[in-house]
Amino acid sequence: MNGTAGRGTGSVGRRLGYTFGLLTFLIALCGTGTLIGAQLLQNQYDRIIDRIHPAEDDNRRLRTEAISAQRSIRGYLITGDESELAAFRVSRGRIPPVIDDLRGHDIVDESDIAPQGRALDAYFRVAEEQARSTPRSEQAAALTREAARRFRAFELVNDRLNRRLAADEKRMDRHGDTVFRGGMAGLGATVVLALCLAVYASLRTTRGLTRPLGNVERALGRLTVGDHSARARETGPEEIRAVARSVNSLADESERLRGVEEERQRLSKAARETGIRIRGSLEVDYVLDTACSGIGEALAADYVFILLTENHGADFPVARVWSAERGLLSEEERRAIPPLPAEVVRDHYRRGAVWLATDLPRYVADSTPMPGAPGSFGKTGMAAENRAAAAALHLDSAVITPIGVGGEPIGAVSVARTSADRPWRQVDIEIAESMASGVGRALHTALLYEQESSLVEKLRALDKAKSDFLSTVSHELRTPLTSIVGYIELLKDEDTGPLAEPQLHMLDVVDRNANRLRALIEDLLTLSRIESGAFTSRKAPVDLRRLVTSAVDAIRPAAEAASVSLDTRCDERPLVMQADGDQLDRVLMNLLSNAVKFTPEGGKVSVRADRQDGEVILSVSDTGIGIPEKEQEKLFQRFFRASNATDAAIPGTGLGLTIVHTIVANHGGETEVRSVEGRGTTITARLPLADTDDAADSV
Repeated sequence: MNGTAGRGTGSVGRRLGYTFGLLTFLIALCGTGTLIGAQLLQNQYDRIIDRIHPAEDDNRRLRTEAISAQRSIRGYLITGDESELAAFRVSRGRIPPVIDDLRGHDIVDESDIAPQGRALDAYFRVAEEQARSTPRSEQAAALTREAARRFRAFELVNDRLNRRLAADEKRMDRHGDTVFRGGMAGLGATVVLALCLAVYASLRTTRGLTRPLGNVERALGRLTVGDHSARARETGPEEIRAVARSVNSLADESERLRGVEEERQRLSKAARETGIRIRGSLEVDYVLDTACSGIGEALAADYVFILLTENHGADFPVARVWSAERGLLSEEERRAIPPLPAEVVRDHYRRGAVWLATDLPRYVADSTPMPGAPGSFGKTGMAAENRAAAAALHLDSAVITPIGVGGEPIGAVSVARTSADRPWRQVDIEIAESMASGVGRALHTALLYEQESSLVEKLRALDKAKSDFLSTVSHELRTPLTSIVGYIELLKDEDTGPLAEPQLHMLDVVDRNANRLRALIEDLLTLSRIESGAFTSRKAPVDLRRLVTSAVDAIRPAAEAASVSLDTRCDERPLVMQADGDQLDRVLMNLLSNAVKFTPEGGKVSVRADRQDGEVILSVSDTGIGIPEKEQEKLFQRFFRASNATDAAIPGTGLGLTIVHTIVANHGGETEVRSVEGRGTTITARLPLADTDDAADSV
């Protein structure tokens, strides 16, 4: 048997050695022929690239410099510009180095260069006379014709050299093609011979190996189609018997891995189902309950513990406990289980790996350090209360996975068994880690949702309190303000006696500020109604042209006082809309007052009202201070004021445009802003136009 195996091994070795040696020789032969042909072809191309192309480039460069000089002298004769003459001198000065470079090529003869040099010298003698002649004179014209003739002579000899170099390049290309075709023919013959020899050697080797390999092949075929009991007979040379043994070993390992994979698929399916149930709600309690039962049932655990931090305290208390016998334990039973120290969980989380704790009874009897355990558990052993709890629950082994997002853990998930006869397999540990990670993400999301929900409720309460405060304060201010304005009017009417000029001036100041305060209160009340949802419009047919005229008349005194001109342009036809006239009047007054306020002395405010595509286009433009581009998107926010207005100490509340935007939107329109800082602002409102004659007649 051993002798047969040795002869078999030698025979296979000799045959393979002969076959591979022959193939190596043939490959080397083909490769050598290919390299020789490639080297010959490369030499031809190197001659073209290294000798002909540089000479062609220098010859073209010579022509380019000559053309540049010709163009410059012509430019001087046409324009009289001295800079063109200077450019001519520069281009002429570049020509001798180019000729020297051209002489440096061994492929170029002096007979190719000398005629070009003489032609250029002849041309430059005439060109120098052109440079000394008066531009656009008859002499210059005559010299130009002579210079063109001599330059053409240079171009002819330059072209002759180009043609000769091109002919040399073609000749070398043809020679390279000949070398390539010859090399390919020789290579083809060598390849054919190599293929014949390779086929012969392969057939000989194949006949000596086919029969024993056929047995292995049939076994592999049966394994491939699902016959997992198939095994190969260990016959033939030693090498093939080794292959058969390997096939059988792989079949045995495949059988084992198939069982592991089936278990992994079962656990993965259970993990997916648990994950789907967990994602079905954002309630923390639901996530905890579902996670505990799902993980325990999927991994056939005896206990599942989920620990959560409380305000980043010193411990991680147990939030949920699941038992295979009793399900979720009561809160009282859960509170009896001690927490894990925070330093143990944090050290575990920083390691980023699952902790498999085995043979727990050994470490429960006393405070023996646990090898590989995080924190103090690995240094001084478990704390007394943790050891007591593990002993009371008869825990034998556990897989602990910290959970968290970012740099800090939020808790840990532990699955435990009470019997040493059911150790944790690698697949169990991997699924436990995967499920714990999913629970961590779900808990993080649920906790964030819980916090955000609480914060939203607080913000809503705060916003309502603010709105109620604004509404109450505004209403409370209107009554005394109305009384103040009334008494001012009585004093101005001099019902209580005549007033001196200084007193009238002071009353005007009080009246003006009282009106500003009343406008502010009206803005606050409007804002309060907007935020509470009580802001509505009482729509009726309204001609926008009349509103524009009225608003411009009302703002004109303020514009004249500020030395700002007003320009109004409205469509000749009525601009009838279904709208709330008072609210549109407020839009106009807010836009016009802002435009006048932010326009410096001598500026201009323009109002336009036109119709376009079934809409009314109302725009108010000014030549004022404008709005910084990066701040324009905040323009309609409550209480927002542009930085340049604040820097200039221009008074305002930042509510006017918010109200304008709300009123326009309430009428089904849109508001646009175009502004350039320092050049002015245009605010455009697009509003629907009533297209019925009845609406026009009712105005």
